Amino acid sequence: MTNDPAATPAAPAPRRAPAGAAVLREDVTEAIRAAVVEELAAVGFSRMSIEGIARRAGVGKTAVYRRWKSKLHLVLDLIGVFAADGLPVPATGSLYGDVRALLEVMSHVLKHPVASAVIPDLLVEAARNPEIAEAVRGALLEGQRRMAEGIVAEAVSRGELAAGTDPDHALDLAIGPLYWRQTVVRDAVPAAYLDDLARSVVAGLRAGQVA
Repeated sequence: MTNDPAATPAAPAPRRAPAGAAVLREDVTEAIRAAVVEELAAVGFSRMSIEGIARRAGVGKTAVYRRWKSKLHLVLDLIGVFAADGLPVPATGSLYGDVRALLEVMSHVLKHPVASAVIPDLLVEAARNPEIAEAVRGALLEGQRRMAEGIVAEAVSRGELAAGTDPDHALDLAIGPLYWRQTVVRDAVPAAYLDDLARSVVAGLRAGQVA
């Protein structure tokens, strides 16, 4: 057996992290998100700037751009944090109970200061720009649609709704009036209103099944 060092395979050199793969600090990310909420309250979406956000967060603009490529993407990410995406589908055991739970969740979302400050502005921007419209649609709609699909599927399995009931129709019936009252008119949304709206949604879905 030889002791020649040349015959011994060299240990592999430790791998370096690829250039530009620095770990983003979570505390900085949260500071930027908090600054966005404050900046939106102070100046609104249209006047908000990356410079203002960075200044309020106490970071450089580069720290913001490492995480989001524009203020639109930053705000949409923030909306995604508190929107329905990732929330469990209601499972109360009845169509009325599930719809009522969905309305409770969405009413809570629309009360969030970011939602009340930015969603109306985003919808105006979306009407002018198809790219923004698609981004807003993804941030706001997908989580709600997933919940509506789950609610309708469970109601069909219980025999409360006919097969083929359109989840998007259910979502329109539920969220349209709530959004109008809470975000456009900015009227109070007491529990009794949510109770009545849930009953109306259930009645509307069942009425649509009558041949």
